[in-house]
Amino acid sequence: MSFSVQTRACCTRPPVVLRGGYDYKEKGEYIDFNGMKTYVTGNPSATRGIFLCYDVFGLFVQAIKGCDILAYGSDETPDNAGDFKVFMPDFWGDHPQDLNNFPPKTPKQRQAVYDFMTGPANPKTVLPLMQPLHDAFQKHSPKINSWSLVGFCWGVKMLALVTTKGTKFQAAAGCHPSLMDVEDAKKVSVPFCIMPSQDEDPELVDAWFHEIKARNPNSYLETFGDQVHGWMTSRADFNNLHNYEEYLRGYRIMRTFLAAHA
Repeated sequence: MSFSVQTRACCTRPPVVLRGGYDYKEKGEYIDFNGMKTYVTGNPSATRGIFLCYDVFGLFVQAIKGCDILAYGSDETPDNAGDFKVFMPDFWGDHPQDLNNFPPKTPKQRQAVYDFMTGPANPKTVLPLMQPLHDAFQKHSPKINSWSLVGFCWGVKMLALVTTKGTKFQAAAGCHPSLMDVEDAKKVSVPFCIMPSQDEDPELVDAWFHEIKARNPNSYLETFGDQVHGWMTSRADFNNLHNYEEYLRGYRIMRTFLAAHA
Protein backbone atom coordinates (compact mmCIF):
# COMPACT_ATOMS: atom_id res chain seq x y z
CA MET A 1 0.00 0.00 0.00
CA SER A 2 1.40 3.38 -1.01
CA PHE A 3 1.15 6.18 1.54
CA SER A 4 3.33 8.65 -0.36
CA VAL A 5 0.85 9.35 -3.17
CA GLN A 6 -2.59 8.53 -1.92
CA THR A 7 -2.48 10.59 1.27
CA ARG A 8 -0.82 13.67 -0.26
CA ALA A 9 -3.93 15.84 0.07
CA CYS A 10 -4.60 14.49 3.52
CA CYS A 11 -1.07 15.31 4.61
CA THR A 12 -0.62 18.74 3.08
CA ARG A 13 -3.76 20.64 4.09
CA PRO A 14 -4.14 21.63 7.74
CA PRO A 15 -7.52 21.24 9.44
CA VAL A 16 -9.66 24.34 9.73
CA VAL A 17 -9.56 26.23 13.01
CA LEU A 18 -13.06 27.62 13.43
CA ARG A 19 -13.17 31.37 13.94
CA GLY A 20 -15.68 33.73 15.48
CA GLY A 21 -16.31 31.79 18.69
CA TYR A 22 -18.20 29.00 16.91
CA ASP A 23 -19.80 26.68 19.44
CA TYR A 24 -21.81 23.64 18.36
CA LYS A 25 -23.99 21.88 20.92
CA GLU A 26 -23.83 18.19 20.08
CA LYS A 27 -27.07 16.21 20.16
CA GLY A 28 -25.64 12.82 21.07
CA GLU A 29 -23.74 11.19 23.91
CA TYR A 30 -20.55 9.22 24.46
CA ILE A 31 -20.86 5.53 25.28
CA ASP A 32 -18.12 2.97 25.88
CA PHE A 33 -18.14 -0.03 23.55
CA ASN A 34 -15.42 -2.66 23.94
CA GLY A 35 -13.31 -0.11 25.82
CA MET A 36 -13.65 2.49 23.05
CA LYS A 37 -15.40 5.83 23.52
CA THR A 38 -18.06 6.19 20.83
CA TYR A 39 -20.21 9.15 19.85
CA VAL A 40 -23.81 7.95 19.55
CA THR A 41 -26.59 10.12 18.17
CA GLY A 42 -30.04 9.63 16.72
CA ASN A 43 -33.62 8.71 17.50
CA PRO A 44 -33.71 5.81 20.02
CA SER A 45 -36.51 4.30 17.93
CA ALA A 46 -34.53 4.37 14.68
CA THR A 47 -34.45 1.06 12.83
CA ARG A 48 -31.48 1.96 10.62
CA GLY A 49 -27.93 2.30 11.89
CA ILE A 50 -24.76 3.92 10.58
CA PHE A 51 -21.23 2.89 11.59
CA LEU A 52 -19.05 5.92 10.90
CA CYS A 53 -15.27 5.89 10.41
CA TYR A 54 -13.87 9.40 10.84
CA ASP A 55 -10.65 10.83 9.43
CA VAL A 56 -7.23 10.76 11.07
CA PHE A 57 -7.83 13.95 13.08
CA GLY A 58 -10.43 12.35 15.31
CA LEU A 59 -13.39 14.00 17.00
CA PHE A 60 -13.41 17.38 15.31
CA VAL A 61 -16.60 19.40 15.78
CA GLN A 62 -17.29 19.26 12.05
CA ALA A 63 -17.45 15.45 12.20
CA ILE A 64 -19.66 15.49 15.31
CA LYS A 65 -22.07 17.91 13.65
CA GLY A 66 -21.98 15.65 10.60
CA CYS A 67 -23.05 12.68 12.71
CA ASP A 68 -26.02 14.65 14.01
CA ILE A 69 -27.00 15.62 10.47
CA LEU A 70 -26.77 12.01 9.32
CA ALA A 71 -28.98 10.99 12.23
CA TYR A 72 -31.67 13.64 12.05
CA GLY A 73 -31.19 15.55 8.81
CA SER A 74 -30.76 19.31 8.60
CA ASP A 75 -33.45 21.99 8.68
CA GLU A 76 -31.30 23.96 6.22
CA THR A 77 -31.34 21.14 3.65
CA PRO A 78 -34.45 19.05 4.39
CA ASP A 79 -34.94 15.60 2.90
CA ASN A 80 -37.24 12.61 3.25
CA ALA A 81 -34.58 10.16 4.37
CA GLY A 82 -35.96 9.68 7.88
CA ASP A 83 -34.04 8.83 11.03
CA PHE A 84 -30.79 6.95 11.50
CA LYS A 85 -28.84 6.10 14.63
CA VAL A 86 -25.15 6.88 14.19
CA PHE A 87 -22.16 5.36 15.97
CA MET A 88 -18.73 6.98 15.58
CA PRO A 89 -15.95 5.14 17.46
CA ASP A 90 -13.03 7.26 18.62
CA PHE A 91 -10.30 4.95 17.34
CA TRP A 92 -7.45 7.30 18.27
CA GLY A 93 -8.68 8.47 21.68
CA ASP A 94 -6.34 11.13 23.03
CA HIS A 95 -3.77 10.44 20.32
CA PRO A 96 -5.15 11.33 16.88
CA GLN A 97 -2.91 12.56 14.12
CA ASP A 98 -1.01 15.56 15.55
CA LEU A 99 -2.21 18.84 14.07
CA ASN A 100 1.23 20.34 14.67
CA ASN A 101 2.59 18.07 11.95
CA PHE A 102 0.36 19.59 9.24
CA PRO A 103 1.38 20.39 6.70
CA PRO A 104 4.57 18.35 7.32
CA LYS A 105 7.63 20.41 6.48
CA THR A 106 10.48 18.74 8.35
CA PRO A 107 11.79 15.16 8.13
CA LYS A 108 10.63 14.65 11.72
CA GLN A 109 7.07 15.74 10.87
CA ARG A 110 6.95 13.62 7.73
CA GLN A 111 8.16 10.62 9.72
CA ALA A 112 5.53 11.23 12.39
CA VAL A 113 2.77 11.25 9.77
CA TYR A 114 4.12 8.07 8.20
CA ASP A 115 4.42 6.36 11.59
CA PHE A 116 0.81 7.18 12.40
CA MET A 117 -0.50 5.90 9.08
CA THR A 118 1.47 2.69 9.30
CA GLY A 119 0.91 2.31 13.06
CA PRO A 120 -2.40 3.05 14.81
CA ALA A 121 -4.11 3.96 11.52
CA ASN A 122 -2.87 0.90 9.68
CA PRO A 123 -6.01 -0.71 8.21
CA LYS A 124 -4.67 -4.14 9.16
CA THR A 125 -4.59 -2.99 12.78
CA VAL A 126 -8.06 -1.46 12.82
CA LEU A 127 -9.96 -3.99 10.70
CA PRO A 128 -10.16 -6.68 13.44
CA LEU A 129 -11.87 -4.13 15.70
CA MET A 130 -14.70 -3.39 13.30
CA GLN A 131 -16.89 -6.51 13.61
CA PRO A 132 -16.75 -6.71 17.43
CA LEU A 133 -17.70 -3.03 17.59
CA HIS A 134 -20.58 -3.55 15.20
CA ASP A 135 -21.80 -6.50 17.28
CA ALA A 136 -21.72 -4.28 20.38
CA PHE A 137 -23.64 -1.53 18.60
CA GLN A 138 -26.29 -4.03 17.51
CA LYS A 139 -26.63 -5.41 21.02
CA HIS A 140 -27.04 -1.88 22.39
CA SER A 141 -29.70 -0.99 19.81
CA PRO A 142 -31.59 -4.18 18.89
CA LYS A 143 -34.30 -2.22 17.06
CA ILE A 144 -31.86 -1.54 14.24
CA ASN A 145 -32.49 -3.99 11.42
CA SER A 146 -30.34 -2.51 8.66
CA TRP A 147 -26.84 -1.04 8.75
CA SER A 148 -24.79 1.26 6.57
CA LEU A 149 -21.24 2.56 6.70
CA VAL A 150 -19.99 6.12 6.30
CA GLY A 151 -16.31 7.03 6.01
CA PHE A 152 -14.06 10.02 5.44
CA CYS A 153 -10.52 10.05 4.07
CA TRP A 154 -8.86 7.08 5.82
CA GLY A 155 -12.34 5.86 6.74
CA VAL A 156 -13.21 5.15 3.10
CA LYS A 157 -10.41 2.60 3.03
CA MET A 158 -11.99 0.85 6.00
CA LEU A 159 -15.38 0.83 4.29
CA ALA A 160 -13.96 -0.88 1.22
CA LEU A 161 -12.33 -3.55 3.39
CA VAL A 162 -15.49 -4.24 5.40
CA THR A 163 -18.05 -4.39 2.57
CA THR A 164 -16.82 -7.59 0.97
CA LYS A 165 -18.91 -10.70 0.31
CA GLY A 166 -20.93 -11.74 3.35
CA THR A 167 -20.90 -8.28 4.95
CA LYS A 168 -23.68 -7.34 7.36
CA PHE A 169 -23.85 -3.84 5.88
CA GLN A 170 -26.32 -2.94 3.13
CA ALA A 171 -24.69 0.22 1.73
CA ALA A 172 -21.74 2.58 2.16
CA ALA A 173 -21.00 6.25 1.56
CA GLY A 174 -17.70 8.10 1.74
CA CYS A 175 -16.10 11.46 1.02
CA HIS A 176 -12.62 12.69 0.05
CA PRO A 177 -11.19 9.14 -0.01
CA SER A 178 -7.62 8.22 0.85
CA LEU A 179 -5.61 5.00 0.39
CA MET A 180 -7.76 3.95 -2.56
CA ASP A 181 -6.86 0.57 -4.00
CA VAL A 182 -8.55 -0.80 -7.13
CA GLU A 183 -8.06 -4.32 -5.81
CA ASP A 184 -10.20 -3.40 -2.78
CA ALA A 185 -12.91 -2.06 -5.07
CA LYS A 186 -13.13 -5.37 -6.91
CA LYS A 187 -14.35 -7.02 -3.68
CA VAL A 188 -16.97 -4.48 -2.60
CA SER A 189 -20.41 -6.10 -2.60
CA VAL A 190 -22.81 -3.24 -1.70
CA PRO A 191 -23.98 0.00 -3.35
CA PHE A 192 -21.37 2.66 -2.68
CA CYS A 193 -21.69 6.45 -2.81
CA ILE A 194 -18.36 8.24 -3.17
CA MET A 195 -17.77 12.00 -3.22
CA PRO A 196 -14.18 13.02 -4.00
CA SER A 197 -12.84 16.55 -3.64
CA GLN A 198 -10.66 18.58 -6.01
CA ASP A 199 -7.57 17.03 -4.42
CA GLU A 200 -8.01 13.35 -5.25
CA ASP A 201 -6.44 11.79 -8.34
CA PRO A 202 -9.36 11.63 -10.83
CA GLU A 203 -7.86 8.75 -12.80
CA LEU A 204 -7.52 6.66 -9.65
CA VAL A 205 -11.02 7.62 -8.53
CA ASP A 206 -12.47 6.64 -11.91
CA ALA A 207 -10.64 3.31 -11.94
CA TRP A 208 -11.73 2.55 -8.38
CA PHE A 209 -15.34 3.52 -9.01
CA HIS A 210 -15.46 1.59 -12.29
CA GLU A 211 -14.89 -1.62 -10.34
CA ILE A 212 -17.47 -0.68 -7.72
CA LYS A 213 -20.10 0.24 -10.30
CA ALA A 214 -19.56 -2.91 -12.36
CA ARG A 215 -20.52 -5.06 -9.37
CA ASN A 216 -22.97 -2.68 -7.71
CA PRO A 217 -24.87 -0.75 -10.42
CA ASN A 218 -26.74 1.45 -7.93
CA SER A 219 -23.48 3.07 -6.81
CA TYR A 220 -23.03 6.83 -7.17
CA LEU A 221 -20.09 9.14 -7.84
CA GLU A 222 -20.07 12.94 -7.58
CA THR A 223 -16.90 15.03 -7.47
CA PHE A 224 -17.02 18.28 -5.52
CA GLY A 225 -14.57 20.06 -7.78
CA ASP A 226 -14.26 23.27 -5.80
CA GLN A 227 -13.92 21.68 -2.36
CA VAL A 228 -10.72 20.65 -0.61
CA HIS A 229 -9.86 17.25 0.76
CA GLY A 230 -11.60 17.09 4.14
CA TRP A 231 -14.41 19.55 3.39
CA MET A 232 -16.93 17.24 5.11
CA THR A 233 -14.97 16.82 8.34
CA SER A 234 -11.90 18.45 9.87
CA ARG A 235 -11.36 20.91 7.01
CA ALA A 236 -14.96 22.06 6.76
CA ASP A 237 -14.97 25.85 6.84
CA PHE A 238 -18.29 26.98 8.30
CA ASN A 239 -17.26 30.61 7.90
CA ASN A 240 -17.38 30.33 4.09
CA LEU A 241 -21.03 30.25 3.00
CA HIS A 242 -20.48 28.25 -0.19
CA ASN A 243 -18.28 25.71 1.57
CA TYR A 244 -20.86 25.32 4.33
CA GLU A 245 -23.61 24.83 1.75
CA GLU A 246 -21.54 22.11 0.06
CA TYR A 247 -20.91 20.49 3.44
CA LEU A 248 -24.66 20.32 4.03
CA ARG A 249 -25.32 19.12 0.48
CA GLY A 250 -22.79 16.34 0.88
CA TYR A 251 -24.53 15.04 3.99
CA ARG A 252 -27.91 15.30 2.29
CA ILE A 253 -26.62 13.18 -0.60
CA MET A 254 -25.32 10.54 1.80
CA ARG A 255 -28.56 10.43 3.77
CA THR A 256 -30.75 10.04 0.70
CA PHE A 257 -28.43 7.45 -0.82
CA LEU A 258 -28.35 5.32 2.33
CA ALA A 259 -32.10 5.66 2.79
CA ALA A 260 -32.61 4.30 -0.72
CA HIS A 261 -30.29 1.31 -0.36
CA ALA A 262 -30.31 0.24 3.29
